Amino acid sequence: MQAEETGIVDARTRHATHSVLRERIVEHVFVGEVMRRLWQLGILNVEILRAEFDASGYDLVMCCGNVMRHVQLKVSLVDGARAQIAINQQLARVPSGCVVWLGVTDDLEITEYRWFGAAPGRPLPDLFGHATARHVRANAQGIKAERANQRVLAKGEFERLAGLDETIERLFAIPQANEPHP
Repeated sequence: MQAEETGIVDARTRHATHSVLRERIVEHVFVGEVMRRLWQLGILNVEILRAEFDASGYDLVMCCGNVMRHVQLKVSLVDGARAQIAINQQLARVPSGCVVWLGVTDDLEITEYRWFGAAPGRPLPDLFGHATARHVRANAQGIKAERANQRVLAKGEFERLAGLDETIERLFAIPQANEPHP
């Protein structure tokens, strides 16, 4: 039986052709893991809101206590070639905007956490001087048009975090998140 007949698709093809589905799955996993960890810490004053589309640059609004974060999530394969991402400049205009770049395995296990942002209540670091992103596909003349509100950030501009607990600490300034799980 051929792969097409069974519906089984190899991992790299799944990632390439179903990237939106992959991002939705990883978003749900990430939100679930954050909420579970906060539950373990006895923190129950949590709300998660999802944007229908990201005109303002964020995918999620995550609230914990008095802290509200506008979060843009990015997902890539840990062993993939992706070295940079585009960030919507509008994210700098919302309260406590930040970007969490998640590295996943072929099985969508989150194994890398990267951070671009500031402390709660502070704006996103300045994007001035970053290159303007371009569309992936060229037009009929072979030109890749600029994406005026998108800026390119290299992977090296993101802080690599130790894991979920450090990500929660960055998001909500909860220092006890780095303590061992109960």
